[in-house]
Amino acid sequence: MIANDKGEEVHRNARVLYSRNPDWVTFYREILGLHGIIRRTYPTRAALDEFEQTEAYGEIQQMLKRLREQRPAPVDPEDPTRVITVRLPKSMHEALRVEAYEHHTSMNKLCISKLLQFIDHEMIPADT
Repeated sequence: MIANDKGEEVHRNARVLYSRNPDWVTFYREILGLHGIIRRTYPTRAALDEFEQTEAYGEIQQMLKRLREQRPAPVDPEDPTRVITVRLPKSMHEALRVEAYEHHTSMNKLCISKLLQFIDHEMIPADT
């Protein structure tokens, strides 16, 4: 069950786009991205946090997962690929490498999957 009318509308839009079988980057940008329907519908952090706990959000994440399984995203001049450098301990790097191997995927795909997941804001340390 979808939590409310706004959630139902977001979910409906995601299903419509998903039915067109877009590449995963397009789906992410249009639904989950910074200017996507979710952030336009839930503009505050509190509202977004609440929506991220719904069944609708979980189903949207599953749609994205299935699209990511299909094929690599084509190069899109409107949404070019960017590179970030993450500093992490060698032990964490090794753990990610092993986890990627166990999932039969690349570290890049594993890290993107982890970045797409819901995060408990209580677990994010503040910069000092």
